[in-house]
Amino acid sequence: MARYETVHTRQSNGTLTITLNRPERRNALNTQLIHELTEALHEAVAGSCGVVILTGAGSAFCAGLDLEHLQSMSAKTAEEHRADSESIARLMRTLYDLPKPTIAAVNGPAIAGGMGLATVCDFTLAVPEAKFGYTEVRIGFIPAVVASFLLRQVGEKRTRELLLSGRIIKAPEALELGLVTRIVADQDLLREADALAQLLLRNSPESMKAIKQMLSGHSKERLDREIEEAIEWNARQRSTEDFREGVSAFLEKRTPAWPSRGE
Repeated sequence: MARYETVHTRQSNGTLTITLNRPERRNALNTQLIHELTEALHEAVAGSCGVVILTGAGSAFCAGLDLEHLQSMSAKTAEEHRADSESIARLMRTLYDLPKPTIAAVNGPAIAGGMGLATVCDFTLAVPEAKFGYTEVRIGFIPAVVASFLLRQVGEKRTRELLLSGRIIKAPEALELGLVTRIVADQDLLREADALAQLLLRNSPESMKAIKQMLSGHSKERLDREIEEAIEWNARQRSTEDFREGVSAFLEKRTPAWPSRGE
């Protein structure tokens, strides 16, 4: 495996564990982490592992976009906004379409893009203290890319409620919604993830690959179109006055005065 700075990889007993490794930033996503995680997933496909486990270092799984990354967005061009949106879409699609089973071991908060990573995996194990939420609406942004996946997981009514409210949900509610497979005690999380991986490794690799390809194929044409539209929505929203005000208010720890409301 290649050497990375923002992710850590460890292969053992047929399982590749990828750990988001920016604990000082609550494993928040920046350009480097998005790129390195995508590369690590591609290496997993080409490598000898049979199952991929995704987890986070420290007390969080992934806190969404990094504050510094958010701060830099206001100065970006439309082309840069689109390229940034494309990189997020590429990461989520790579994880969704991975031909090997994936397990998210959610060790703490999984917010915004972090929730996307956690719930796009085939299996999602979470500690009781884990929290989830698509909070983009609070900063004038939209979770466009993940919306397509969420629709398939919980239906339109629940998707509207989660995305429009931006509220945080706890692990038991995420389990009830079907976004979490199982809640596991903190001290048992990685052991349970590995036990699940070993169970999967008893199955036919070709059969599991075929099942994943079949399920992905059922929605491929629609997902291709929706993701392309989502990239455009993401890039467009980042150019709005509400987004600029929302990010500024978030970084300055104040209540936003939304321009679109005439405030």
